[in-house]
Amino acid sequence: MVKLEEVIDEEFLRTQEGPIDDDDWDTDTDSETSSIASITPDETLYERILALQDIIPAPYRRSINSKFSTASSWVKSGIVMGGKTLWVVSTSALLLGVPWALAYSEEQQMAEMDREMQMQQRTNEFLTPGAQPGAQVNPAL
Repeated sequence: MVKLEEVIDEEFLRTQEGPIDDDDWDTDTDSETSSIASITPDETLYERILALQDIIPAPYRRSINSKFSTASSWVKSGIVMGGKTLWVVSTSALLLGVPWALAYSEEQQMAEMDREMQMQQRTNEFLTPGAQPGAQVNPAL
């Protein structure tokens, strides 16, 4: 027959160091977190987050993973399509827009030169006294 005997740990019998208040009998969370952190100093944040996966049941994890994968594939395809669209628009603007802009500026220069020539002709007609149509110029004596 097996006989069970209770063994009391010495750590439980030892008194706690520090001030003892009868009013403050609840546990201090700061000291608990520091003692937990001191137990596992080599544990990284990634390992802690990885350990939290057991809290979420497997079907929910699969659902979250599939939704995240779907959303990330939509974002990736949107970025790829946006890049291709931007490439097509920019090259089309360069191939069509630049020659059009050069032709337009040349046309504007020609129109400006035409206006200047007309102004010069009007000025010459105004300054020359006998240059009106139908009038004869008197020869100078």
